[in-house]
Amino acid sequence: MEGVAPVFGQKKNIGAIPNGKTLMRSSPSSNSEMSHTFDLSSGAAFCVFLAVNLLASTYAPIQDCDEVFNYWEPTHYIVHGFGLQTWEYSPEYAIRSWLYALIHAIPSKVAAVFVSKKVFEFYFVRGVLGSICAGCETRLFSTISQTMNPRIAVIFLLAMVSSSGMFHASVAYLPSSFAMYTAMMGAAAFMYVKNGLKTTEGIMWFGIGATVGWPFSAALILPFVPDELACLKRTSDINGVASRVLGGVLRTLAIVSLQLAVDLLFYGKLVFVPWRIVSYNILSGSSRGPDIFGTEPWHFYIRNLLLNFNAWFLLGMCAGPLLGLQLLFTRLSSTRWTTLRSMMISTPFYMWLTIFSAQSHKEERFMYPAYPFLCLNAAIALHTVLNYLGHLSPKSVIGKCSAKVKLALVSGFVLAIATVGILRTLGTVSAYSAPLEIYKPLQSPEYADMQGNVCLGKEWYRFPSSYFLPKNMRPKFVKSAFDGLLPGEFSEGGTVSGILPTWLIPPGMNNQNIEDPGKHVDVGHCSFMVDSTFPGSEYSMLEPNYIVDGKNWEQILCHKFLDSSQTHPLGRILWLPDWELIPAKFRRKWGRYCLLRRKSATA
Repeated sequence: MEGVAPVFGQKKNIGAIPNGKTLMRSSPSSNSEMSHTFDLSSGAAFCVFLAVNLLASTYAPIQDCDEVFNYWEPTHYIVHGFGLQTWEYSPEYAIRSWLYALIHAIPSKVAAVFVSKKVFEFYFVRGVLGSICAGCETRLFSTISQTMNPRIAVIFLLAMVSSSGMFHASVAYLPSSFAMYTAMMGAAAFMYVKNGLKTTEGIMWFGIGATVGWPFSAALILPFVPDELACLKRTSDINGVASRVLGGVLRTLAIVSLQLAVDLLFYGKLVFVPWRIVSYNILSGSSRGPDIFGTEPWHFYIRNLLLNFNAWFLLGMCAGPLLGLQLLFTRLSSTRWTTLRSMMISTPFYMWLTIFSAQSHKEERFMYPAYPFLCLNAAIALHTVLNYLGHLSPKSVIGKCSAKVKLALVSGFVLAIATVGILRTLGTVSAYSAPLEIYKPLQSPEYADMQGNVCLGKEWYRFPSSYFLPKNMRPKFVKSAFDGLLPGEFSEGGTVSGILPTWLIPPGMNNQNIEDPGKHVDVGHCSFMVDSTFPGSEYSMLEPNYIVDGKNWEQILCHKFLDSSQTHPLGRILWLPDWELIPAKFRRKWGRYCLLRRKSATA
């Protein structure tokens, strides 16, 4: 593979450091002209990222109830004075930082100034998240293009915008998504070594992601440490290294100070939330830690990533081995250096996947910080394969193919991957969007000024947040078959000197997921009910079929909702049209998801 163009290339004199030595010098590439045909401006890339993310902000279903109860509800409480409260926000446990919710309350409050309907605030905040994510994606895209190869950058963009995983992660109001944003910024800072290492900026971004977002994301900085060590070895500039590291640490400590101040204000005591999160998840033991909320086998993330990234995931897994082969058969020192650096950059994804596959408690959102690194690995792998194919002997079968034929084959392969990803996204949106749709009638003049309770039974975990309810309506839970701990309610007892009483310890909270009967209301106190029904489902006294109870309830609005238990796996994975030419066993089966009104309720 000596003749293969390196992953890094096309840019000259990248990485000059103060003493005149070169940290990384690009090698001339025999595919220079081909690579430049893939050049895409940062502005065009931003428009593509933004368009996809805004679509996600409008249509992506909420996939995790933690997003609603741990983040949307506290934000709603800050802005509107009421909301549901989980045990994590009880001052007794305090493992969620109010700074994270406060940051998102700012755009919510801005939106409230212009539009009175709260649901607009929800989508506005989502739009802001999508725009921020697009900016981070563009920064990483631009860095890849300038320091690695324009073709890698374009493949990276295609992988990001066509994958179902990124579609949901880009606008999710979750610390893991926030950590994904900062990881992209941190990685771009470490990778872009023009005019010297940007260690200070890199540490700052990873530090912000770890403190404000998710403390475990700090591990993603480890693969970038060798850059600093290599610089120290070359220059013996201990003072320069210490200065850069200290600068990054001081910037992170400034954010930590702000976080401590905000949480002191809200909890009424000094707490360092990142340490509490680590302590709960690692030091509390399996009988008290996150394992009580469910465990998964070691291959959970592999199956999940195959669903959400299909062949991009397989390519991402191949990046390291392909680079290893290139290193093994390369003798040029410049090429070996660029290959070693490529291997370093490909490490974060493998490290993250290994760490979290080894944990018993697994959830899809835990992989979010590694999504961009997966796509970067996939781009590196495909680029490496294309370079190899481009240097095959003219006597070989592939070598005899014309450039147009090769381009058509590669384009078809990438188009197939992207198509599968888009079909996966369309399938998810069309199957599970009902919870975002059925609350719309409550915004109409007929119901907007009503007072009452909107009750949730077995559908409690799909509640999209209090942003979907008018100002005088409250979400309540009726008893269902679920026997764990439901959220309670933040105190609405007014403010003290303009500050919400978030330091009050709510009743009935515990960190053992033990049910508290006080979280339920009698169904007779419900003005509205949200329920679902599926053909062939069995009902019980705890979970009756409210939708067919025409004596007590009338249907305001119903939407179709995928009946996953009756649908073929292919129909659950991808979007399939309900056409006659598709065999019946492959067609998707549907239930109904409804907003009901008690017939005795009066406006």
